[in-house]
Amino acid sequence: MVEDTDLLADRIWRRHNPREQLIRYGVMLVTLTLVVWAVRDIDIFWPWVWDAPNQISSLGSRMWPPDPSRLGEIVSAMIETVHIATLATLLTILIALPVSYIAAQNTTPNRACLWLGRLILVSSRSVNTIIWALLFVAIFGPGVLAGILAIMFRSVGFIGKLMGEAIEEIDRRPVEAMEATGASKAKVIAYAVVPQVMPAFFAIVILRWDINIRESTVLGLVGAGGIGVILQGSIDTFAWQTVATILIAIIVLVLIGEAITGLLRRRAL
Repeated sequence: MVEDTDLLADRIWRRHNPREQLIRYGVMLVTLTLVVWAVRDIDIFWPWVWDAPNQISSLGSRMWPPDPSRLGEIVSAMIETVHIATLATLLTILIALPVSYIAAQNTTPNRACLWLGRLILVSSRSVNTIIWALLFVAIFGPGVLAGILAIMFRSVGFIGKLMGEAIEEIDRRPVEAMEATGASKAKVIAYAVVPQVMPAFFAIVILRWDINIRESTVLGLVGAGGIGVILQGSIDTFAWQTVATILIAIIVLVLIGEAITGLLRRRAL
């Protein structure tokens, strides 16, 4: 009877063997240690954390009801925000497409171009939009131009990387067939590469435009134009009811952008 019990115990299925369980527990312990270390190291002032619900309630009471007296100015700034996002996206396309071409392994002219393209994409994605905005505000001064360039430089890495991956995943047979007939490089790109990546191109550009609208709403906080300029001024002057109106306007803008991008995706794809 004992032998049967031991044999049955040996045949019980376990998801992880003892070694894997030990590794899992070790990883969990290391993760927990790092979390505790990070929380202690950032020096959180816990009384403010516990008082946060009271502060939220107080701020909410000061923001209600929203003040529509500057609605015309807010709408104008929102339109400017959309223009920043749209112009930046269009400029991004002009730069990102050539970069994605040389950053894809199956279309790059040589190894040097491959690493140059990937360096551009990594550099673009490594710097946050706000940092780009700060740099261009310092160069060109406050205004819409700095915001457009900041969004553009950030978007190049996003569109270029995804388009480069789409190019690398194309079916090579049409390309090889055209090359076998002696077609030029331009014709191979136009008739064998472009048709295969067009669906991905539209999807990526529409998605990035939607993201750019959201990012453009905060550029004014550093002087790069858009609705953020009015938002920062209202916060600085404690005009909380105006802040509430601006936040509602931003939410409405994002919802409209989401609806438009959804419609464009259905039409384009």
